[in-house]
Amino acid sequence: MVSVGERLSRARVQAFIGRDEQLGRFEEALAGDPQAPFAFYVYGPGGIGKSTLLRRLADHARAAGRLLVELDGRFADRDPADFERAAGPFLDVPGTVLFVDSFEHCQWLESWLWQHFLPRAADDTLVVLAGRRAPQPQWTADPAWSRLLHVTELEPFSDDQARHLLTAARIRPELRERVMRFAGGNPLALSLAAAAGSAGCGREEIWAPSADVLRTLLTGLIGEVPTAAHRRALEVAAQARSTSEELLAAVLPGEDDRHDAHLLFSWLRDLPFMESTRQGLYPHDAARETLAADLRWRAPNAFETIRRRLADEYLRLLREAPEDRVWTVTDELFHLFREGATLARLRTWSREDEVHERPLHPDDLDVVLRMAEETEGAASAELVRYWAERQPRAFSVYRLVSTGRTVAFTARLALSSPPDPQDLATDPVVAAAWAYTEATAPVAAGAHIGVSRFSVYPERYQVPSRVIDLSSSRAQAESARAKGRAYGFAVYRDAETWAARVKGTLTDTGARPRVGAHTYGLFGVDWRQEPVEAWLQRFISATEVPPPAGAGPSPLSRAAFDQAVREALAHWRDTGAFAACALLRTRLAADFEEPVDELRALLRHAVDDLARDPRGVRAREALTAGHFSGAPTQEAAARRLGLPYGTYRRHLRQGLDLLCEALWQREVHGSG
Repeated sequence: MVSVGERLSRARVQAFIGRDEQLGRFEEALAGDPQAPFAFYVYGPGGIGKSTLLRRLADHARAAGRLLVELDGRFADRDPADFERAAGPFLDVPGTVLFVDSFEHCQWLESWLWQHFLPRAADDTLVVLAGRRAPQPQWTADPAWSRLLHVTELEPFSDDQARHLLTAARIRPELRERVMRFAGGNPLALSLAAAAGSAGCGREEIWAPSADVLRTLLTGLIGEVPTAAHRRALEVAAQARSTSEELLAAVLPGEDDRHDAHLLFSWLRDLPFMESTRQGLYPHDAARETLAADLRWRAPNAFETIRRRLADEYLRLLREAPEDRVWTVTDELFHLFREGATLARLRTWSREDEVHERPLHPDDLDVVLRMAEETEGAASAELVRYWAERQPRAFSVYRLVSTGRTVAFTARLALSSPPDPQDLATDPVVAAAWAYTEATAPVAAGAHIGVSRFSVYPERYQVPSRVIDLSSSRAQAESARAKGRAYGFAVYRDAETWAARVKGTLTDTGARPRVGAHTYGLFGVDWRQEPVEAWLQRFISATEVPPPAGAGPSPLSRAAFDQAVREALAHWRDTGAFAACALLRTRLAADFEEPVDELRALLRHAVDDLARDPRGVRAREALTAGHFSGAPTQEAAARRLGLPYGTYRRHLRQGLDLLCEALWQREVHGSG
């Protein structure tokens, strides 16, 4: 007979994906390799797979005949002596392996651990720590510990690993890419989607998680949120592509929230799933999508309010921000409305090919010319050389963030009217653009046109990519700021495909100029007829957000909802605790502008309304005395009402039942 433990171990082996480097180093340590680490420290955001990896490592240690001591930081006492007692065999029994999961919950022990506890370990022992935060830098920098300590930040699954997991779970092929976009490589999100199966993933065009999946993800990824203001800050960060402190202050709805923007931003910055970039804070994809999907389902009006405030701020920046800050604004704006069908055709927000842009440097020219010739031919490369000499500042070079390798270049030309005869004679595409303007709406002398002339990314040539995203965003921002720009043009070689992609945004001029062996399509917009801001507003107005599939009538079960009501009453006099209570995450509070104050008022009115029913008069009195009157204890509340304690408790229980039922009806049906 096979034991349950063995069956669990086999199941873990079959379901486990990746993490080969961590498993290999740990196997070396188990085998007694003198060069192998003694201490392993694994960290990363919630849901990234730390606990799963620890269970797999524990299986390896158990198979090697080692004694295991497994502790959970969530239940560790603040007294180091208690930790030492719990981990006792690690100090006394040679070969013991100590595992500490959720280490962020006992991070205050870290200095004591490195300085006083671990140096006393028995022979041949190993220790594995896993938490959301990286270890304190003095230990990784310590020459002694650096040779004994192996630190790993767990990364999300690659696309191949994610597909493997979803394929093994028999998720239908047409749903896998949508689930992957939501999960962002996060193992917890992928595993929950896999557990839900194809039916749980829904049949919608854009996959959306069920309420149960959302709740599990929020708990695993986000953890506890201190106050309603912190939750609103999270919800801004979930929608904004990147969040600066200035953006947070501009978008938060309440005056108090805006006043506390610095503290809220600092809190966001310390969250384990938040990355700091040059533009601001960028949440891990799974955390972002979970927060956004939860808000969209729980409080659709609040979701739209935040999104509209962000859009208004981006449009203000487009008009008023300094030149060096404005070019990313349209990229941020389009990311905000990325669910729209038009933007989905035109843009990609994949981080696998994340690039950064820089101006063309003379040293880049040889690489740029080589890319142009390999991709578009010698004739096109000569045109790149021509325009690089005439308008070098029009060119941008793109490097992969991951490796620094140069992978692409673009050029956005600004051409004044009347056109230069040499330009017309040299470049057939530019000549076609000027010919179109003459035939439709001639450009006045002194005005100019913009032409996104080259977009060469050999590995992703002329398909939606981050290079095209960023180049388009810069072109639109330049058009919005430029004085006297009459037309904007974009050039694509696969004219028929791009005609379908840009339909409704750019006009197909019908021109098909030829350069060397290739024919190009020319697409344009007359900025005199439709200013850039109005053009951008069309995307915003046209975007519709589909509701998540499988959403139930409430984000909480009835039992959890009743518990949330009791929690809110219990924390009535503790402002901070009340602001973090679960009742604020229900539909009752979804559209409140001031959630804490308005939820308090709702509860008071609901309790008062109980007296309308003769059965509820005593119940109302008991609830009011027990929670709203300031009585320090329930016994004091009973004395205030002149009732025996048992009688008071009976009325209080009845009042809670009646109150929960009345509020549940509002939650489910919206009735008053």
